[in-house]
Amino acid sequence: MLSTVEYTFDAKGKILGRLASDIAKILMGKNKATYAPNRVADITVRVDNTDAVAVTGSKPKSKEYFRHSGRIGNLKRTWFEREMTKDSRKVLYKAVWNMLPKNRLRKQRMKNLKLYRQSASR
Repeated sequence: MLSTVEYTFDAKGKILGRLASDIAKILMGKNKATYAPNRVADITVRVDNTDAVAVTGSKPKSKEYFRHSGRIGNLKRTWFEREMTKDSRKVLYKAVWNMLPKNRLRKQRMKNLKLYRQSASR
């Protein structure tokens, strides 16, 4: 019988992309000997202090996020700084989401990711 393993990350001062790629590898279960690409690993990843995640260079002012509803002229864009002030969890969620394989297991794997703006006490 498999037991759920919980990994905890502190995002304070960590680079967004590097942190997201580490989280994605763990959510896929690639750090375990029982890795199988067709199964969701029994792993929970908890990330604290998402407000303190860092990006390098001029990205805080220049990094853009796009979304489109499919209707003509409905391309919306926001910047990294604005997204961080609204909800920093969403920024890290999007980064991890885009680093996971694009298949049917992606939603199930993302359910095992818990994000907290500050350090959450148990």
